[in-house]
Amino acid sequence: MASKKLSLSPKASLPFKTANKHKRQDLHIKRKKAREHTKRDERFRRRRDEDNDASLREERVRRNVPLTLDRKRVWDEIDRDTGDGLGVSVDVERLKRRKLEEEEEAAAAAAELEDGLDEDSASDGRDSMIESASEAEEDVKDKPRLRKGLRTATERATSPVHSTTSTNLDLTPEALAARFPSLFSMEAPRTPKILITTSINSTLHNEARLLTTLFPHSVYIPRSAHHYGHKFSIREISSFATNRNYTAVIVLKEDQKKPTGIDFVHLPEGPMFHFSISNWVEGKRLPGHGNPTNHLPEIILNNFRTPLGLLTAHLFRTMFPPQPEFQGRQVVTLHNQRDYIFLRRHRYVFREKRATEKSVVGPDGKEVKGVEGIRAGLQEVGPRFTMKLRRIDKGIQRSSGQEWVWQGGMEKQRTKFQL
Repeated sequence: MASKKLSLSPKASLPFKTANKHKRQDLHIKRKKAREHTKRDERFRRRRDEDNDASLREERVRRNVPLTLDRKRVWDEIDRDTGDGLGVSVDVERLKRRKLEEEEEAAAAAAELEDGLDEDSASDGRDSMIESASEAEEDVKDKPRLRKGLRTATERATSPVHSTTSTNLDLTPEALAARFPSLFSMEAPRTPKILITTSINSTLHNEARLLTTLFPHSVYIPRSAHHYGHKFSIREISSFATNRNYTAVIVLKEDQKKPTGIDFVHLPEGPMFHFSISNWVEGKRLPGHGNPTNHLPEIILNNFRTPLGLLTAHLFRTMFPPQPEFQGRQVVTLHNQRDYIFLRRHRYVFREKRATEKSVVGPDGKEVKGVEGIRAGLQEVGPRFTMKLRRIDKGIQRSSGQEWVWQGGMEKQRTKFQL
């Protein structure tokens, strides 16, 4: 492994400072070349050592993990009963795991206590019962001390990347499901029927038609810009859509003839999600793009971990049919990273691995067994854009009240995220 401070050769040192500009340049070039030769020799020496001992390479790869903001992510330390709010940054999976561990510990302690009471009552009676009860109390007091604290950023850096895991929608807190019963219904999900429109006097007709190819069973109805036409509000449009068995309304917003925002209205009574849009790229502008088909796509929801993230993931789940058409080989990915949601649509194909290609590896860096000779090819279909959640209304529009609002102070701590 390369040392932090390399020992330089005598050629790399500057014994004196000269006023001549050309001599200073020559000396600087010589020192730079000497440093490069020293690093090259160190790199070749490390390669020879790793060829002789493969464990050295595994140890180096395990330790040389970049310490990114995602790996430095911090969580709010709160009780599991109060961890269902939308304004807290807490890992729902960790809360569920902690709850299960506490229930298992409580059941084991109760079983041990009952066994101790039965044995002691048969032998000594009351004295032994008091001792077993005191021992059980001491065990309960000592157990919270055995709970491990949060790992440091360096320790988290050696673990697999969390963003490679998909979102588990079964970990929804009960309190969150009670606040939004329409999104977390226990019944079979309905087939989505979406109405897409734009802001008043909008010019984003082509972008809105592209959204109809992205969301299945959707139709675009432009809002009238006629001088004598009635300017329907979002509430009136939602009532119109509800009477015609629509499940959602999407409103595309613009600024300077570019998409800058998108609103999702969950019918019939909300909630309403407001997102900002950036980096909109049409499919035809992507190099090597494909053309979309009418097949129902698969959906991948990635890295939504907090209660607010699970709520957002459930919203996107209602926008796509529950049964995709696999023969179309289309997949829509919604990847959350640092509270930015990246939307991509691809067409995939499975093919045999070429001789020059490597096998598929997992998050731990090891080859996945069973797919050694298979590779997956991707072709982006488009459109692609990036969303950021700004506000969640209780009902339809701002006047209904807000469940959650983005504020500028939320990003003051760069290692804390909301989704």
